[in-house]
Amino acid sequence: MGWGDLGAFGEPSKETPNLDQMAAEGMLFLDFYTANPLCSPSRAALLTGRLPVRNGFYTTNAHARNAYTPQDVVGGIPDSELLLPELLKKAGYTNKIIGKWHLGHRPQFHPLKHGFDEWFGSPNCHFGPYDNRELPNIPVYRDWEMVGRYYEDFKIDLKTGEANLTQLYLQEALDFISKQQASQQPFFLYWAIDATHAPVYASKQFLGTSQRGLYGDAVREIDDSIGKILNHLQQLGISENTFVFFTSDNGAALISAPRQGGSNGPFLCGKQTTFEGGMREPAIAWWPGHIPAGGVSHQLGSVMDLFSTSLSLAGLQPPSDRQIDGIDLLPVILQGQLIDRPIFYYRGNEMMAVRVGLYKAHYWTWSNSWEEHGKGIDFCPGQSVSGVTTHTQEEHTYLPLLFHLGRDPGEKYPLSFASEEYQRAMERISGVVQQHKATLVPGQPQLNVCDKAVMNWSPPGCEKLGKCLKAPESDPQKCSWPH
Repeated sequence: MGWGDLGAFGEPSKETPNLDQMAAEGMLFLDFYTANPLCSPSRAALLTGRLPVRNGFYTTNAHARNAYTPQDVVGGIPDSELLLPELLKKAGYTNKIIGKWHLGHRPQFHPLKHGFDEWFGSPNCHFGPYDNRELPNIPVYRDWEMVGRYYEDFKIDLKTGEANLTQLYLQEALDFISKQQASQQPFFLYWAIDATHAPVYASKQFLGTSQRGLYGDAVREIDDSIGKILNHLQQLGISENTFVFFTSDNGAALISAPRQGGSNGPFLCGKQTTFEGGMREPAIAWWPGHIPAGGVSHQLGSVMDLFSTSLSLAGLQPPSDRQIDGIDLLPVILQGQLIDRPIFYYRGNEMMAVRVGLYKAHYWTWSNSWEEHGKGIDFCPGQSVSGVTTHTQEEHTYLPLLFHLGRDPGEKYPLSFASEEYQRAMERISGVVQQHKATLVPGQPQLNVCDKAVMNWSPPGCEKLGKCLKAPESDPQKCSWPH
């Protein structure tokens, strides 16, 4: 979902009344970022509080490549990483994930082995349908075992876009919250719905109701669901001791625009890129009785901060034996403080850009290759900026391209290298980058090896359903990541 997809962020059709109300009752973050312009690495960063280059969710197969966890990837979240739910257990929390996990699908990467107590959802995205011979359809799990597969038991109509998955995910959330409230048990719920990911879907009651087409229908259903979750917390009388945060894993995918793509507002490009449209996200914090209503923050925030902030709320300290990139946002949210911190924009193994204050310096630029672009793959449709949205990887290490995001949020006008403003800003940014690179210890890359034998052929529980499939012989290969 993109920065410009919510009414509170200026979306003209104003079709998100519940999220807009959440913002009116809570705090809007205008400068909030994901840790990567792609799904799996940003989710790994959210749950570990660490950049993907530290937690292993990147590839070294080629320079500055986006990589994620398709079915044939061998890697996943390493046991050495400490995930938020593992740590919250120490404070007596019950933890549930609903929706897309995306941190590896082999048994050792199962969410219930990494701190979650319950799961209803899927290890991969809802791509398909597949023929179960060349490629297996993606399983849906309840806790330890699969309960069916997408397109077979969990229908998604690719012609109409109809699917009731968001309604299933909503009911799971409401039931879990009710159960936890009844048992007076503190809980962490990670509600990771994926209806706005192409192929976009919505349930029958929302189809055809948006001015924005099917994508808008999906956004409206998500908005309606969040309204029901917040209302449920209020009806149960636990809203004042429940912290809720809404954000996205990457910017809107303009490759599927306009039919199935969202809006990144005034920002350049979208998902897959380290321009603002790929990594700046809508973000809202809500905690009645604690967060002053109608707040707007210009704090530079990151999904990794949800790790540190959640631990703080639970009265826990972050692990001291590793570098944590997230910061505790409570002083920002509760007291309106501003904390000085940089934002690093990584694509695979490369730091592409850094933001310090209102300045953003690009050390590398790349949208995607001419070859991919020639096949119709365009991450910046209608948004070519000469020398910026490049189709070859351009290095600017010695003279970074510098933008002032206050005056130029669309990254259209690089500052003159000769200007005093450029010299002053780069002096500060260079020190931040040097310190970051001097202390960076990359993790073991998890997204280098692919093997068709590790696909979802026979997930746990397949025997009971008669849904086990025969896997091919193991044949590990280097994964190909074209962009």
